[in-house]
Amino acid sequence: MDVVTSMVADRPVVIFSRTTCCMSHTIKTLIGGFGANPTVYELDEIPNGQQVERALQQMGCNPSVPAVFIGQQLIGGANQVMSLQLRNQLAPLLIRAGAIWI
Repeated sequence: MDVVTSMVADRPVVIFSRTTCCMSHTIKTLIGGFGANPTVYELDEIPNGQQVERALQQMGCNPSVPAVFIGQQLIGGANQVMSLQLRNQLAPLLIRAGAIWI
């Protein structure tokens, strides 16, 4: 879990993804649509991707991608992010984290 903690430190929005995951693409597009510029880690392209994926699973991410952190807090996967969006709570989270300015 320390590896994930260090990867999300000092970054307003971090998305752990896979290049072949359509839900990861959807979440990256949604968050980018707010004007945020998330840090994206493609687990199938980084050297320690399997280690990071195991750490995400230990943190409760199942499936492991997409995994979204906003303000260094684990938000969850696609379902959690979409639920926040439907309740109009995603934008305020992004603002508080300093990811967007409106």
